[in-house]
Amino acid sequence: MNQTPAPPGGPPAAPAAGNERTAPPAPYDALLVQSFGGPERPEDVMPFLLNVTRGRGVPPERLEAVAEHYHHLGGRSPINDQNRALLAAVRAELSARGLSVGVYWGNRNWDPYLADTLRQAHADGARRIAVLATSAYASYSGCRQYREDLARALAEIGDAGRELTLDKIRHYYHHPGFIAPMVDGVRQALAALPAGPPARTRMVFVTHSVPVGMAEAAGPDGGGYVRQHHDACRSVMAGVSAAAADGLARPSGWDLVYCSRSGAPGQAWLEPDIADHLRVLAAAGTSAVVVVPIGFVSDHMEVVYDLDTEAAEVATELGMEFRRVPTVGTDPRFVAGLVDLLLERAAAERGEHPARPAVGELAPSPDRRPAGCCRNPRADLPAACGADWTGLPDALPEGARA
Repeated sequence: MNQTPAPPGGPPAAPAAGNERTAPPAPYDALLVQSFGGPERPEDVMPFLLNVTRGRGVPPERLEAVAEHYHHLGGRSPINDQNRALLAAVRAELSARGLSVGVYWGNRNWDPYLADTLRQAHADGARRIAVLATSAYASYSGCRQYREDLARALAEIGDAGRELTLDKIRHYYHHPGFIAPMVDGVRQALAALPAGPPARTRMVFVTHSVPVGMAEAAGPDGGGYVRQHHDACRSVMAGVSAAAADGLARPSGWDLVYCSRSGAPGQAWLEPDIADHLRVLAAAGTSAVVVVPIGFVSDHMEVVYDLDTEAAEVATELGMEFRRVPTVGTDPRFVAGLVDLLLERAAAERGEHPARPAVGELAPSPDRRPAGCCRNPRADLPAACGADWTGLPDALPEGARA
């Protein structure tokens, strides 16, 4: 599908006046924010959903149901505006640190498309690009598929693609810049609840459901998607406990649940769904829930519809207090953490040994994804930025161009 691309990012920011230390974070001359994309107008909704689900066997009635979610919110996904805000915040953070580096944005499923963005970055003079995916966790759809997108885009732009070197920044689900805003959001939500017995309040962490087989294959050793989410949830709860103050509602415990199942009806996906889980909690006597969108970095469709609309309506029907914690979005700590991750990877590529901050029990992810990591459940396709990527071949397999 050919679309007129939106401006993908622009040239490197001008050096800060009077700052002689202004320099790119060598060896990188650009940062690419790689995301999912979303429709901007009602007439974009169905073409966008067809892009998302092509080759996955999703029945038409499911597409029509999901399209109604978008039309319920005016036919426009929030994700693109949120990515624009993130780009502006990252540029401002780089400028404040006296760093001159181009910041670009490319999507998988909608304008600005990834190949158009890489073509523009190359035309602007970029040759080595750090890639930041707006997905914090390991999984096929959240990591390897983005790497396949990169391989396909490099092939699409031909000779320009052969002159680009891309490095994907490590997973950041347990970076302090991601966890700290979540801790504060939970504390504020608990403070807004009426005080009551602990058994009446429950923490409900939510992430996007994926097929069970995909979850089992996530990460180099399998099971990474669920394991990493559990680690992040524990870190948030530990932070809340460490900063607990009198007057906060005391939750009885926490659960990890899922939203936004979108696959074929006969395929097993991670459960429980948040709506089903709220009904179970209500039947057990829970009267208040704090819902934490731990699997998302911004308030896009799965948050504003699946949580703020559908789950909130279920909670109201059940007579439950419902508080939803904000996503990290453009929280200054998160934005600063992303720039820290860029500088960390740059230092590693220069042969240095930078600190790799991580909260929780799991070690920081490796910079280069191991061979076979987060395998594609449908086909073995080239994936850039990993140990099994040896550069752009003369031709990609037919399936890699779909």
